[in-house]
Amino acid sequence: MTEIPADSWPGLRDIRVLDLSRLLPGGFATVLMADLGADVIKVESPGDGDYGRLVDPEAFAALNRNKRSLVLDLREDEGRRTLLRLVERSDVVVESYRPGVLAGMGLGYEQLRAANPRIVLCSISGFGQTGPYASRPGHDLNFLALSGFFAVPHRTEGSVDRVGVRVADLAGAMYAAYTTVVAVSAARATGTGRHLDVSLHEAAAAWCGPLALPLLQRADPVDSPLVTGDNDVFTTADGGRIALATFEDKFWRTFRTALCEEFPALADDAYDRRAERTRAKKKIGALLTEVFAQRDLAWWTATLSALDLPWAPVYESAGELLTDAHIRARGLVGTLPGSAAERPRRQVRFPVLCGDDVDSLRRPAPAHGEHTAEILAALDG
Repeated sequence: MTEIPADSWPGLRDIRVLDLSRLLPGGFATVLMADLGADVIKVESPGDGDYGRLVDPEAFAALNRNKRSLVLDLREDEGRRTLLRLVERSDVVVESYRPGVLAGMGLGYEQLRAANPRIVLCSISGFGQTGPYASRPGHDLNFLALSGFFAVPHRTEGSVDRVGVRVADLAGAMYAAYTTVVAVSAARATGTGRHLDVSLHEAAAAWCGPLALPLLQRADPVDSPLVTGDNDVFTTADGGRIALATFEDKFWRTFRTALCEEFPALADDAYDRRAERTRAKKKIGALLTEVFAQRDLAWWTATLSALDLPWAPVYESAGELLTDAHIRARGLVGTLPGSAAERPRRQVRFPVLCGDDVDSLRRPAPAHGEHTAEILAALDG
């Protein structure tokens, strides 16, 4: 196993992961493990390898840092034999083929388990390995559409909007990484591995469920107590946007009393209790929409910054994110070292701090097949 730098997280330093996945879900699951010290070997096909390299090089770089790249042709007997030899010395195989494809190549769980009884196979797919949708193609938006994501309202009027972040893909990836690490621990204790069936659709439904299922009892989902007029995004006079979340009574009273001289409509104390504000959610929303539209973003930023309130300007560009004082102070965005062929890149570090001597931005995403000779030499050694 390759030597992991001393400044990496110690927890997964003795785990080897064979990453057969492509694109976002598998890449994010395995980069979480790589950031925490696992030796992740990205197994790529000959030619161009993972087509994420061509589609979005920046995203590929973020999803594949701290990994090594090995080129194997799994369509050929020699490539499959080599993979099974690697399985003998590994803890995990992560794959994102459609159900049945890996088994059709002679590399299903039974074959992997025969090579290594402790192996954990993590299969990430859109709808899982079984069920009427199992063979259906899909992407993040499809999984969200069927998960209940659009059934959870977030404001008093209008349909639920799609967000740009791939929520189902990332939710499934996090479940995959978490359960894989747990399964490896169990396999080491018992000598028996597992086949993990991770469905991106079900991962999204698990996130939506606690909010969506209670709405079965309501004729109008907007009647949910979690939909309020004072927890929303409001537009300022110059087109800027402010996110306000005065959910608790103390915050609403602070906001109202501090600004009621400037905006007399806020002088009414009839909505100082959460229950009253919730019942009048549409009226409260309309009131705040009118209030925020009367001053520009700079005025609101200066005014709200002086109050102890849950508010924030809405960042709508990467530049705003990078210049945020808190993000800079926490070192959330760092520089990933460049390779011989590519420049250094700014990336978001692993979002948990573990002492000053731990760095998740250690090694750039590998070039296609960069470590093939190294890995095969160690296999034969």
